[in-house]
Amino acid sequence: MGSSLSYNINASPPQHSRIQHGNGHVPEATDTPITPIADSKKSPSAISLRAFLLGTAFGVSLALTVVQLQPPLNPLWRAPCFLVILSTFHFLEFYITARYNPSAATLSAFLLAGNGYAYNVAHTLAFLECILRNYVAPRYYAEWLLLQPFNGFLPVEGGARVAWLTLGLTMLLGGQGIRTLAMAQAGTNFNHLVQSRKKEGHVLVTNGIYGWLRHPSYFGFFWWGLGTQLIMGNLVCLVGYAVVLWRFFSLRIQSKSLLMTHVLDHC
Repeated sequence: MGSSLSYNINASPPQHSRIQHGNGHVPEATDTPITPIADSKKSPSAISLRAFLLGTAFGVSLALTVVQLQPPLNPLWRAPCFLVILSTFHFLEFYITARYNPSAATLSAFLLAGNGYAYNVAHTLAFLECILRNYVAPRYYAEWLLLQPFNGFLPVEGGARVAWLTLGLTMLLGGQGIRTLAMAQAGTNFNHLVQSRKKEGHVLVTNGIYGWLRHPSYFGFFWWGLGTQLIMGNLVCLVGYAVVLWRFFSLRIQSKSLLMTHVLDHC
């Protein structure tokens, strides 16, 4: 548009600058291969792979849940629904960390492998109870917690099961919301691991939800866990989750309080 470019076809191509060593040897590109240095805990490929697998698990499980909810209803819809819940939880753990505390957004932030042996066993047992009881003791499903005789007090068919599902969903969403909000409000002060020393810039958060609950992330996870078992209809695992989670968080809060006192005393 108003300007022109001219080319000299006889001109020789530009010469790139070359570094010559004192011995006269000019190194080629292949002499010094470039190896990218990256923190394996923050490997983009590893993070994207886990996010992809969680998304796939969510999509496939959601589709299976919807299909099994179609008439005639298959009570095993709860098993893939549990996978929907788990994949959502683990994705949010990483996403909220990456959004509000980027420096801690490592592979461990997904909490897929860092929760210990008991965490994996608990979820495995939840799946087994859900599946086995429908083949071994199907009446257990209909008379769970002996509330079936009271269905007449509720305006819908199978009212007791609807009531327990509603309660479980409320606990699940409330627990997840409280935990997510706690992580977001704490920001860079939140860490999945109990810290033994005070980091630069770290402060004790006492406002927002932390003004109402001293350990909102623990509180949220506790009720989230119980909500999953109400939705699953698991009586044994409901009791087991309550006992194990209560004991785990009680011990963790005690150790965290001791460490916090030690850290503040040496600041």
